[in-house]
Amino acid sequence: MADTHHVLLVSFTDPSRCRAAYEEAVSLPGLRQAAVLERSAEGLLDVPDNHVRGAGVPTVGGGVVGGLVGLLGGPIGVLFGSAAGAALANAAENRQLIEDGAGLIMLSSRVEDGAALLVLDLHEASPEPADELARRHGGALQRLTAKEFAAQVEAAERAAERTDTS
Repeated sequence: MADTHHVLLVSFTDPSRCRAAYEEAVSLPGLRQAAVLERSAEGLLDVPDNHVRGAGVPTVGGGVVGGLVGLLGGPIGVLFGSAAGAALANAAENRQLIEDGAGLIMLSSRVEDGAALLVLDLHEASPEPADELARRHGGALQRLTAKEFAAQVEAAERAAERTDTS
């Protein structure tokens, strides 16, 4: 199997098994993001665990690059360049987090009361590591291509916008 970008949804009837799977999932090869969605027996949704590989790196990198460009303007240029570079990179990183949050909101309807869902965004060279993780922890795995998942999120956003304007 070629390296492919997937979103994996692993459903659990026992939230503690989901959290145990999450602890292992953060070390899966190719993992970009992981999150646990839990719904209490009373129907309250929670995201107790989440992980984004490389979170903050773009912001720091933008600040460093901005500071280096700012060297041309002297000490004040470094200060303003660093601040501007960090702010621009942070804005891009925040936009990505908002888009990822929309995906979790869309998935929340799939979590039954008293159950949990492990969401994994990863580049897989092979399906075996994730398949084995789900099997070992007793989860039901659904694999979507990142394009399929993005299309589902976009469709849900369009439906929500139509509802808001009605």
